[in-house]
Amino acid sequence: MTFPFDTIDSDLDLVLERDIDVPVELVWTAWTTPKHVKNWFVPKPWTISSCEIDLRPGGAFNTVMRSPEGQEYPNSGCYLEIIPNERMVWTDTLLPGYRPSPKPFFTAALLLSPTGTGTHYKAIAIHGNSETRKQHEDMGFYDGWGTVADQLVDYIKETM
Repeated sequence: MTFPFDTIDSDLDLVLERDIDVPVELVWTAWTTPKHVKNWFVPKPWTISSCEIDLRPGGAFNTVMRSPEGQEYPNSGCYLEIIPNERMVWTDTLLPGYRPSPKPFFTAALLLSPTGTGTHYKAIAIHGNSETRKQHEDMGFYDGWGTVADQLVDYIKETM
């Protein structure tokens, strides 16, 4: 069986890929522990005011993003696949417990693999149509997700 993220469709998918100089195990811990996620998951000066993680297929991945002006934006999602230190897949198309979402936007995968000096980090966001893909790109996917990856590395080096 082919993993659904093996083939990238440039009309529907966005990809951020890089090698980072921190170990896979620490990247995984930073992504799967609410107290860590709250420190790096959105580009500063935005913050995460709340984070809920139930790390299992069907479990919740919920965050609340807070703007510098104090406005809050809840994000609810459902994990689809968890392979520790290797892969996690989540979506906002489903809510926890696989309940359909009233406002689906994308499904994402984080793929991690060890390198000689750290981690190969690949984040993929897939969309149901080209309009939502373009909307996500225009929202700043590359700058935002790239900044977050940099903040993740800095956080790991400074704290973990």
